Amino acid sequence: MSPPRPCPRGALGSKAEVRLSVPSLVEVMRGESVTLDCSPLGTHDYFMLEWFLVDRFEVRHLLASAELRGSELRDKVLNSRGRSPPYQLDSRGRLVLPEAQVGDEHDYVCVVKAGAAGTAEATARLNVYVKPEAPEVSPYKGTLTVMSDFAEEIATCTSRNGNPVPQIIWYRNGQPLTVPLEVNSEGYMTIRTVREASGLLTFSSSLYLRLHKPDGEASFHCAAHYYLPAGQHGRLDSPSFSLNLHYPTEHVLFWLGSQSTAEGWVREGDSVQLLCQGDGSPSPEYTFFRLQDKQEDVLKISLEGNLTLERVQRNQSGTYGCRVEDYDAPEDAELSKTLELRVAYLDSLELSTGEELSLPLGNSTTATCSARGLPTPTLYWTKDSAPVGEDPTLSLHSVTFDSAGTYTCEAYMPRIPLLSRTRSFRLLVQGTPELKAKETQPKVEGSWTEGDEVTLICYARGYPEPKLSWSQLGGSPTEPAPGGQGWVSSSLTLKVTSALSQDGVSCEASNPLGNTQHVFHFGTVAPQTSQAGVAVMAVAISVALLLLVVAVFYCMRRKGRPCCRRGEKRSPPPGDPKLSHSGSEQPEQTGLLKGSASGGAKRGSGGFGDEC
Repeated sequence: MSPPRPCPRGALGSKAEVRLSVPSLVEVMRGESVTLDCSPLGTHDYFMLEWFLVDRFEVRHLLASAELRGSELRDKVLNSRGRSPPYQLDSRGRLVLPEAQVGDEHDYVCVVKAGAAGTAEATARLNVYVKPEAPEVSPYKGTLTVMSDFAEEIATCTSRNGNPVPQIIWYRNGQPLTVPLEVNSEGYMTIRTVREASGLLTFSSSLYLRLHKPDGEASFHCAAHYYLPAGQHGRLDSPSFSLNLHYPTEHVLFWLGSQSTAEGWVREGDSVQLLCQGDGSPSPEYTFFRLQDKQEDVLKISLEGNLTLERVQRNQSGTYGCRVEDYDAPEDAELSKTLELRVAYLDSLELSTGEELSLPLGNSTTATCSARGLPTPTLYWTKDSAPVGEDPTLSLHSVTFDSAGTYTCEAYMPRIPLLSRTRSFRLLVQGTPELKAKETQPKVEGSWTEGDEVTLICYARGYPEPKLSWSQLGGSPTEPAPGGQGWVSSSLTLKVTSALSQDGVSCEASNPLGNTQHVFHFGTVAPQTSQAGVAVMAVAISVALLLLVVAVFYCMRRKGRPCCRRGEKRSPPPGDPKLSHSGSEQPEQTGLLKGSASGGAKRGSGGFGDEC
């Protein structure tokens, strides 16, 4: 809102000194309430206030009037002229317009009549702003051409239901276009404004341009720049669009779309795609052909610009071409391109040795690998994956068992990825088995102890494959040894004895061509200390028991034979009436004899023979 301006007396020309404070411009958004102020400067006990609306024909229409007496506003008269909601006059004589509408945009005149003080009037302009709808863009639906000598209409942009009229600006690739309103051959625009029944404005702009080839890839859109109160601005952008543009072919590209080398090599059996692209629009017609004996053999005519050769063969190598059929192209445009298709192949390898080769130990031979392919393949030999030669012929001199194994010839093409072949043969070296043993050391340095447990292992190799056997029972079956290279192994677990220290343990490797033997020696075998003590104790106990048995046996025989006791006399012959005893014998002897006699009576004559 502009600041109020003091206004001199009215148009009647009196010399009164009434002055008014009225804003010259009031700006609001539609729907907001508006209050127009008309305040006399100074102190007045009485004045007549009138508000007029000035139409577009400069005719004034009374909207409201009132009298001010003292501090009270009386005799209000209002004429809303059909406005809804109606005009209002507040207690200070200000004109109120509830819910501002576009139809309220007019000049409003305030007239103050102060009697003898004179008459004064002032005008306030009311602008009502309405944000427009997002702009709509309508591109030309047909095909435009770069061959025209004049600017062609490409699109129309429309901004609806705004107030005041917005400004429409055109953009190409995000950059504003500067086009005049005057018609010319390079580009211009036309505009049109329509007031709708609602009082709002619809604004349209049509863009005309003389197009060029880059415009076919460009992105266009328009934007409505609208106004707001207090000098503010807003912007609404339309969706972007591109043009359906016709322009002739000037250049042609022709290339292999499948994986290939820089020289144009592809692998036999692969599917190959030939791609052709002209820079004209719309897409021209493409003719694919093959040159044979300087004659074009047409392969395909299409709009897609691609030709697929399924599972190409070596006989399909040659010159292929693509031609663009564009009759609008310049005369100097090169519309045909060719390329060389080279089909690489590699046949199966051939070996002079077959799949398996047997050779006696110490002999020599050669193996030849033959490869046929294009481009010329490179050959090399490996043995068990380790390189051994780079020539087609592999020489084997004075073969040993180490020479045995799998030999592989590989052919490859350095310039053609993933194109290679291999062929292998197995070399078998015939001979008496080679034997080696895993020596075992005693737990205690210097000697074995009887009862120590030991595991003996023998390894052998040769062809035919050898068998391993042991001089003791318990050996494991012959089986391939860890690490391969033709070795087999067998093991034997046993306890060391003194007998083994004398004879040792032998393992033998044998095949139809001979045998080889190895003997494991243990040297001196010491007895175990704890076992020796037990043996001595057992012998001592056995001897003691034997002596005890002999003593008991001896004693029992004496009890059954009194004649053998010391101091005893023989029994009288049959018929003697009694025994005579010596009176000098000791009591102990007497008691003993009695006991003996008693025992002898019980045993009778069944005792051992006389030991006296």
